Amino acid sequence: MARPVSIAVCQFVIKPVASFDAWAQQVVGLLDQARGADLAIFPELFTLSLFTTLPDWQNRPVAELIQVDRYTQAYRDFFAAEARARGQHIVAGSHLEKRGDGYLNVSYVYGPNGLVHEHEKTHIFPAEANWSTGEGTRMEAFDLPFARVGINICYETEIPECAASLTEQGAEIILCPSFTFTEYGFWRVRHCAQSRCIENQIYYVHCATGGDMPPGPLPNGWTRSSIMSPCDTPWAAPNGVVVEAGTNVETVVQGTVDLDLLTLNRATGVAPTFRDRRRRADCYRAWPSHLTPKT
Repeated sequence: MARPVSIAVCQFVIKPVASFDAWAQQVVGLLDQARGADLAIFPELFTLSLFTTLPDWQNRPVAELIQVDRYTQAYRDFFAAEARARGQHIVAGSHLEKRGDGYLNVSYVYGPNGLVHEHEKTHIFPAEANWSTGEGTRMEAFDLPFARVGINICYETEIPECAASLTEQGAEIILCPSFTFTEYGFWRVRHCAQSRCIENQIYYVHCATGGDMPPGPLPNGWTRSSIMSPCDTPWAAPNGVVVEAGTNVETVVQGTVDLDLLTLNRATGVAPTFRDRRRRADCYRAWPSHLTPKT
């Protein structure tokens, strides 16, 4: 019996905005296009466009991007209200916010009854250190009414253990808010996301931020968001792409994934990677320590 899950990928393009309300209306426009989906997802750090509400923002140093934290409560209240009003689960991208003595890159998932889960990015991209960003310490899968899922934020996708940890906890879908400043960076994350699908036999949702910014501290993003599956015969597309957005345009694309196909693929697939990548763990443990790369 099929277990379908419909997913709306909201490809957001950051641009200068006059106020939080103007930014929120941009989000609402995408959510309206995501009606009917079980889950809507936004990209990483798409709240950085709120930096443009600050006076003289174009002349501020990149280190001041953490100033978007002033909108944290408004951002959280907004998504909680939208998820409740729409009866929908929403991955609210991710946002830079102050926690303790520093700042973290945090992703939130809201449902009709409020906050469902939050994830603090555990592996920051080196450039994020310029924004005083620290790292979280937990990688946890969690249950939604229609699937068990986990979150990898952008660079975490390039670290295979992040997805493997979630899959070991039973995740069927990994949700990836992402923000890459160049096409090179985009394809690093995209190719790694496809690899995570294949080696774990899971679905992966890569939702990336686009950018249309004038000169200033805010980077432009490069995006072609997608939903991916393992490259195997249960799925129609040989390349493993369930659905894909256009390049660097603000849009919503919807796709449906069947969770039962994952079970079938693990049992009868041509490449049983989820089983086999664990079957010879003795070989990995025996890796000679003198061959380990030095940092």
